[in-house]
This record gives sequence, structure tokens and C-alpha cells, in this order.
Amino acid sequence: MGRHSLPDRPTARSTGARPGPRRRTVVLSTALVLAVAAGSVVALRSGLLPFGTRCDGPSVRLDVAASPDIAPAVEAVADTAREKATRTDGRCLDVRVVARPSHELADSLGQRPADPEFQVWIPDSSLWVDRVEGESGTPLTAAGNVASSPLALGAVPKAAKSLGWPNKRYTWAGLTESATSGGDLRLGVADPTRSATGLLALARISAANTEDAEDGDEADTRTAATAKLLYQRVADGDGQVMATLPRDDSGAEQGNPRRNQALLLSEQAAFAHNEGPDGGPDLDLFYPEDGTARLDYPYALVDQDEMSPEQSRAASRFMTLLGEPGGQRALRERGFRAGDGTADAEVVAAAGGRDPQPYSAAPADAPTAKQLQALLGMWTITVQSARISTVVDASASMGNLVPGRGGQTRMDLARNSLLQALATFTPEDEIGLWKFATHLDGEKDYQELSPTGRLGDREGDGGTHRDALAAAFGSLAPVPHGATGLYDTVLAAYEEARRTYTSGKFNAVVLVTDGANDDASSIGLDALVTKLGKLSDPGRPVPLIAVAIGPEADASALDRIVAPTGGSAHRVDDPSQIHQVILKAIMAAGSKAPR
Repeated sequence: MGRHSLPDRPTARSTGARPGPRRRTVVLSTALVLAVAAGSVVALRSGLLPFGTRCDGPSVRLDVAASPDIAPAVEAVADTAREKATRTDGRCLDVRVVARPSHELADSLGQRPADPEFQVWIPDSSLWVDRVEGESGTPLTAAGNVASSPLALGAVPKAAKSLGWPNKRYTWAGLTESATSGGDLRLGVADPTRSATGLLALARISAANTEDAEDGDEADTRTAATAKLLYQRVADGDGQVMATLPRDDSGAEQGNPRRNQALLLSEQAAFAHNEGPDGGPDLDLFYPEDGTARLDYPYALVDQDEMSPEQSRAASRFMTLLGEPGGQRALRERGFRAGDGTADAEVVAAAGGRDPQPYSAAPADAPTAKQLQALLGMWTITVQSARISTVVDASASMGNLVPGRGGQTRMDLARNSLLQALATFTPEDEIGLWKFATHLDGEKDYQELSPTGRLGDREGDGGTHRDALAAAFGSLAPVPHGATGLYDTVLAAYEEARRTYTSGKFNAVVLVTDGANDDASSIGLDALVTKLGKLSDPGRPVPLIAVAIGPEADASALDRIVAPTGGSAHRVDDPSQIHQVILKAIMAAGSKAPR
């Protein structure tokens, strides 16, 4: 079976695996069960279910749409049924299988009315069935699961060795952190909006962060930061992400920056890669020890009420064939586990698993539909390309020491936190920096330190805009005797952000201040709020996100200032929290933006 030999594979062992909790349990309707039972009895008594008999008479056509990964196995079972003249209702069972991406069919079936061209759908995950149900789309009746495959992290041998494979075991949080922290390992993932693998892996990362973090805000921040990093190597779908692996063992392929060295993927996808004739270097698999997610391949009847009794019985007959030894063998030969998730030693070994990796561990609790929807929202918002103008208070009070922080000032902690926030943005994001204090630049209370530009763009010295911006953040220092020139700065920054608004990006102004307006000659608060209301355009939103540091910040004024822009104001006592607050506020503001 491919490049692996059986003597190198581990012996089978009891796994103790159990099916993960389903969000809902759906069985075939009573009418279908009775119809199948009655039809089977009549057929058996009449000798109408022979095997190995040539089919010369009429047939019952059943059309099945299946996820591309499982479609070949399903088609093999259908071919065998035709070859053996398997019958239903005394007629030959004629099953035709078409491969269709699960997310595409979920989108189609989620719309009403639908006119499906098939009677059975086998997506790679129940989450697609739940999505259609949640959208009140085409009625689906899930009759069980025909196969399963756990999710893991697969890495080419060199990368796997650097992560400690096979002896080192990780949690989801530890694994993704190790794989994304150094920048040396290129980790790819399929787009969670198009891939159940990508979305379920993100759900497990989120659950691990929730368990490890001190509070929900910190967990959300960690997950969003990981999403930002994953997005840099995201592929449109499962097939596309597999194509990003090295095509051979050559140094050119291994070092190609377009090639990923590791992927979040299913065990079956790793099996198919390793057993393929031209798949490149084999993958080694890490199975997180705090519970994996898994693809569960539900067998769903499509609009059962519109199916004829013959089609209903044919659908039940074919599901039986998939569960019989021959059907399970066809699935196992292509890298699938049984529907209950029991590990198969040969499949695991061929996919790249090895003791002591916990490949037979029970799956974690499945995420709820609500949790998945929230994650999709977070992913969409967090990875959306952003254009953000950052405006930082440089008044003298930013030099005040922060109690319990080892002699660090407000500016020290704010600067470090802003650099942490900068690290979460991608090369496609556009970020700029202003500082402000009274009469900082002649009569102006503000000064542009770095224009708002794309982080990946090269600048005159050959470095990137990210490099220049990091240096500008590093140069931030309190201005001696400088006061807080807040109102004029807010107006100027907002006018510039509106003037340079970029469609298709998340546009925003982020303001960081520790004081109240101290410029008596500036625009007044009422006039500023009125002007901001006139500048704001719901169709081209630029939310103003204000972060107030310490007790001297004018929180009530900031609340009034951000209101007409659709933004938000946040108070922090510790400036090191700024990056968490900014990221959370961006997610909240982005969720309100028009799509």
C-alpha cells in the first residue's frame, strides 16, 4: 500500500475511543425504517436480493454527492454494487456518485427553494448539515456516519524533528504556538470559511486558549493573534493547501518560501499524501493530547419528503453497503477510520502517526453551532486587511511610573504593547503612527511619525514599512512639559482617515491617551462631536477606538467622541493591556462593518 511496508507499522491496540457528542441526534424517520423493513422482508422472501447475478432488468437510480476526499471510496462501493447486481425492491441498485466541495453544497442547500439533483449528501463534517439546518434551508435527515478522520498537525520530516516528533506531545495551544512562534516553520491551513478542517482546528485552538488563559478577553486575544498568523499561509480549500507542500526532497523545494513545511489537516489527508505516487516528502503527524476534533462524514438524505419510496429504500440499502465489511474495507484502504472513530493501526502508520503520539485518544467535545458562528465572525474580522491610523499621547504625564512594574513608565509599557499589537498584523495591513502633545509642531498639537502604509512595502532604505513603523513606535517618548492636545488631534486624525479611506479594508483610528484635553485654544468638545458626526459615513465606516490609560484620562469625553463614529472607548489601568484591548475593539467594530 504505497511507500509504507506493514512490518514498520504499530500493532493494533484497544483505543478506548468513543464518538464525540453530537449537537443533535437525528435518525431515519419512522416511515423510512418501516418501509425499509417491509421492503427487505418482501425482497428476501421473494429471493430478490441476490449477489453476483447479472442485472438485465430495471434499476433504481440513486444520486449521491460526496466530499471530494471520500467520493472515491463511495464510488468504489457503488461500482461493486453494480458489478454484483446488488438489488433493492427487486431491482438493481444503480448509485451514481459526484464529488462536490462541502462548503459549496452547504451554501446551495442553505437557500430555499432548492432543487437538488441528488438524494444523498455525504459532506466531510456534520457542521455543514447543521449550517443548512440553521439557515432553514433544504430539509436534511442525517442517518448516521459512514467514516471519520481526526485532525492533526502534519509536518515534513525536518520540521517534525525540530518540533520533537514523535516523542514530544503537545496540547493544541502548545502545538500552534510552537509551530508559529519562531517564524522559521511555515504552517499552512485551509480557509475556515471553506474548510471544516480549518474551522474545527481553529475551534480546538480557541478551546485550548480558553482553558489556559486567565479570562475570556485574554483567550480571545490569543485566538485572534493565532488566526492572524495562520492567515498568512491560508489556502482556499483542502485540496489547495495540500498543494503547498514540497513536491520533492530537493533543497530548492524545501527552502521555497511558497512551500509549507507543516499543515493542519485530517489524518486521511496525510494518508492520501503519503500513499500518493508523487506526493513529495512524507508527513509525520502530531496528535494534540488535549482532545482532537474529527471529520465525521454524515450520511444525509436530501429533502426526504420529496423522495419516492424506492429512492428512500435505495438510500438505506446503500448506507448498509457502506457499513458492511466490504464498504469499510474500501474506506479504510483510502485512509478513513470507521464512523465511531476507532483508530486503525495500518491507517495511522501510513498517515504518519507513531507512538507515543496519542492517535487513539478520544475526541474533545464538539463545538456548538453558536461557537462556530462566533469563530467564523472572529476569523473574518481579524484577518480582514486593515488600514489603521494609530495616534499616541506623548504628553509629559506619559512619563509617570506605573506602580509595581519595576520602574517602567506609562510610555514604556504602552510602546511595548503597541509593538506586540503590530506583530499581529499581516504584510497586507496598512498602519501609520502619529504622536500628540500641545504645540508639538508649531501651533499644531500633533505630528506624523510614520504615514499609514502597507506593512510589506519596501521603503527607501530597503527595509519594509513594518521595520520603519517599529522604529517609530520605539522612538515614542514623553515630551517634557507637553500637555494633552486631545481635541484638535482627534479631529485632524479623523479627517485624514476619512480623506484616505480605502474600500475593501477595515478602516479605523486608534487613539491612546492618559489625560484630558489641555489645549484651551483648541476646538471645544461639543463642536468636535458635531464635526465628527458630519464626517462619519455608515457606508464608509471609520470607527474611532479610544484607549484611556489611568485615572486622569477623560473617559466621559472619550465616550462622547467615539459615539458618532461607531467606535468604542476602553479604560486600562495597565498600559501593557493595550494590545489586547485594541485587538478586541477592532474585532467588535469590524463585526458591525458593512460587508
